[in-house]
Amino acid sequence: MSPDKRVTKAPENGIVRSADTAELNPFDRPALEMAISMAEEQGGTVTVLSMGPPSCAFVLNEAMAMGVDRGTLLSDARLADSDTLATSTALAAAIKRLAPFDLVLFGTRTYDSDTGQVGPQTAVLIDAPLVTGVTSCEFKDNLLRVDRKIDGFREEYELSLPAALTIHPSALKPRDIPLGGIEEAFNTKKINVLTLDDLEINAETVGNTGSPTRVISMTKVTRERRCEFLTGTTDEQAEELVDRIKKSGLIG
Repeated sequence: MSPDKRVTKAPENGIVRSADTAELNPFDRPALEMAISMAEEQGGTVTVLSMGPPSCAFVLNEAMAMGVDRGTLLSDARLADSDTLATSTALAAAIKRLAPFDLVLFGTRTYDSDTGQVGPQTAVLIDAPLVTGVTSCEFKDNLLRVDRKIDGFREEYELSLPAALTIHPSALKPRDIPLGGIEEAFNTKKINVLTLDDLEINAETVGNTGSPTRVISMTKVTRERRCEFLTGTTDEQAEELVDRIKKSGLIG
């Protein structure tokens, strides 16, 4: 779950997270699709885990409407102001609480801060082998074979389970949510809520106290550049462009 970038924040009061200022992180959607597709092909169940206030539980309903079996919300006022390390600490503890598991999937990054740190940090804390930016995966001979593309190369890895992956946004297109899935998510499927009291961690390691980094402010960037189209014939446009470049001092 991420704050909606279209909503103005108030830095002096922190980021306000509520049902109308949050949305399901779009970079998590391909990970959800891969998890659901793998469960359909190989069997098993899918549990979606998110950390946030109670008002944002609806993002789990959206995931369950896609086909996720269970939703778990880690929600506790003591988790407020967690940075990526504190967030990973809390999520890792929640994942251990939900164990056993075979595979933990993450989006590559979040829509708001765009750090790409939570997935790898959480994988380390749950002691799971990790491959990032995965574009495809399949089970073969009791191993998980995954592909990733980076710096012009295609890489293949084999991992033993349990393991963790971050899923590249281009890996696959998330499915549309059917009306029947929405009804089932809200009327049949239940969301399990965990607090810090349910986890075996010290409250000092999460939230503001457990965060070695701080968000000082979060404001929208004002763009100074603007696009302007030149009119006239091709020769006139070329002449106008050269004249403007000369006036700017870029050429003599």
